[in-house]
Amino acid sequence: MTEPSPRLPGERIRADIESAILSGTWQPGTRVPSEHALMAQYNCSRMTVNKVISGLAAAGLVSRRRHAGSFVAAPSGERAMMEIQNLADEAARLGQSYRHEILKREKRPASKMLHVLCRHWIDELPYAVEDRLISLVQVPHARDESFTAMPPGSWLLQTAPWSEAEHIIRAREADAAMAGLLAMPVGGACLELRRRTWHAGKLVTDVTMTYPGARHSFAGRFSPTGG
Repeated sequence: MTEPSPRLPGERIRADIESAILSGTWQPGTRVPSEHALMAQYNCSRMTVNKVISGLAAAGLVSRRRHAGSFVAAPSGERAMMEIQNLADEAARLGQSYRHEILKREKRPASKMLHVLCRHWIDELPYAVEDRLISLVQVPHARDESFTAMPPGSWLLQTAPWSEAEHIIRAREADAAMAGLLAMPVGGACLELRRRTWHAGKLVTDVTMTYPGARHSFAGRFSPTGG
């Protein structure tokens, strides 16, 4: 009986990473070893490693973030629940214009937080107000980021890992300040989404997104899981 041929480095890398993810050893948000680390561990080329990671990303097992690396992706059902809306992409899909403006950006040394207040516009109508705290302990490179090229939420998605999230949705009335920012009547109905994310048990960001109720809704479509 012939011996099975040894697996190629790419096959071994993919099998090992898939095993770690599917067994739960690597939880969503876990950072995948860098390309250089995998090259050294498996004695292979960068092209081989890049091809493996690209394949895992296409399969939905990992997500690649610019300047940050690759991370274990959340299962598809969880992504549907936790996916963070990219307003620029959504506007482009609908053929609408998008822009954002940073209204406030201040460091809070006592709490080691960065506070950013941002307003989003779609088709030149105020769409949402983003009031965000970012941990400068967990995301130190946010200290020098202006967020003028990319809004804070989109920037964090590409640069900061997270492994746990909490969403709270509630209705509120617009006070004078919020009504002015969203071009709506004082006392008008708003939808408020508060989202907090953590990585390895430590807070990454705490954001409240406020939308004019008459121009926004949250929707989801789900299927029953087997049990």
